[in-house]
Amino acid sequence: MCRYHWLIARLNLFSLFALGVVLLPTAGAAEKENAEQENRPNFIFFITDDISWNDLGCYGNQFVKTPNLDRIAQEGMVFENCYLAISSCSPSRCSIITGRYPHNTGAPELHTTLPEGQYLFPLTLRESGYHTVLSGKHHMGKAADKAFSEISRGKGPGSEATWVDILRDRPKDKPFFCWFASTDAHRNWAINEQAPEYDPADVEVPPYLFDGPTTRKDLAEYYHEVSRTDYFSGKLVEELRRQGIAEKTYFIYCSDNGRPFPRCKTMLYDSGIRSPLIVWSPGRVTQGRCASLVSSIDFGPTILDLAGQRMDARIQGISFAKLLTDPTTVTRDYVFAEHNWHVYQAHERLVRYRNWAYIRNAWPDQLSLSMESDPSFPAGKELWDAEAEGLLSPGQSGLFQRPRPAEELYDVDADPYQLRNLASVDEHHDVLVELRRVLDRWTEQTADTVPTNPTPNRQSIDGRRNPKYRRGTFPGAERNAESVNHPGPVRE
Repeated sequence: MCRYHWLIARLNLFSLFALGVVLLPTAGAAEKENAEQENRPNFIFFITDDISWNDLGCYGNQFVKTPNLDRIAQEGMVFENCYLAISSCSPSRCSIITGRYPHNTGAPELHTTLPEGQYLFPLTLRESGYHTVLSGKHHMGKAADKAFSEISRGKGPGSEATWVDILRDRPKDKPFFCWFASTDAHRNWAINEQAPEYDPADVEVPPYLFDGPTTRKDLAEYYHEVSRTDYFSGKLVEELRRQGIAEKTYFIYCSDNGRPFPRCKTMLYDSGIRSPLIVWSPGRVTQGRCASLVSSIDFGPTILDLAGQRMDARIQGISFAKLLTDPTTVTRDYVFAEHNWHVYQAHERLVRYRNWAYIRNAWPDQLSLSMESDPSFPAGKELWDAEAEGLLSPGQSGLFQRPRPAEELYDVDADPYQLRNLASVDEHHDVLVELRRVLDRWTEQTADTVPTNPTPNRQSIDGRRNPKYRRGTFPGAERNAESVNHPGPVRE
């Protein structure tokens, strides 16, 4: 072989060797990436519509039948102090998907949609390789669509009928995140064979509602829809087990609002703002109950943390992932919540701390109303009729009080229905002053405001449309709260 050909051969051999050196790490990196993709957890985020925290068997309700959720709760983690950032349909969902307080999302009132540019935690999952699905109730606007690979309205009276099919037919080469949003238990009630029917005579009526036949029937039909979410919870877990992916999947069950009854949905009492939260994943989640405070703005960052994803600077919530293996630890000392316009004008704020709930009302001259507390709904009508006849107890008549207290303070452990306002009790003055200070800090740090041109009532109590109704200024808008990322006080 001539010297020239020998040199060419050596160069070719060297090139092949060098190429191998380049390719081997690349192949190794690809294998590592595939392994990491394979090991990433899946998520089912089952968000129900208008279900209060204590309307499940696993939360002590002796009336409703929720055997699947009770079993899931026994095998997973039950959170006893999960609070929504707002108890109002679209603002609650917009707050959850962004991990931000409602007045910081640009969509803080009912039927407002997320503006472009707001952070969406499922979009981070999608961009990292997750197959992301939204099926059922949307209610966040088109700006949220980009976060999902697949969007469907769902089928059946609660929008859940296609969810097992979605799990079965999903791409098998990607981890998945499914935002499954039922319309159970939102009015109007739709009774079918997928849940038991209840006898109104057996219903336990909470003390803030009037105990009459109409209210009992209304509650019994509501509980039917609560039980239907239980039915589909069981079907989803059954499908995860059938596919052999239960141990790779986090199943999360929660709600967007409290039950759609007077003094519940939209309100800042536990009946409105406290959500069920069950997290289940065999081998990943410790079995037990957790008393630590959790906020709904923490759902997104927790899921991102469990998926190994970065936290965007716009997220105001914090991860509670460590509570899933150690429920005795603490991630929050404070949670905050809002009550904004929801057909009727409102501006109330809550700070929850230890056993205390402090509520501040900017407009005490406004009646404390939501659609479900006016006379156009059965339990609401019975309450209004009883009030006209002078039949209400003090705990039931608060809805009609005007002016309402500008401040409310409750010992939630001693007074679980929050019927005894301690704001004027000298013994608790130091707590009142301290929680005023904490709420002031949150208001300042998150740029909350009381609007000077608020949205007026859309209708009168008898349902007549207000001809002067026009959307007003949002809370926080006058301080450009949409661009503020401060989380407010989290720990003492």
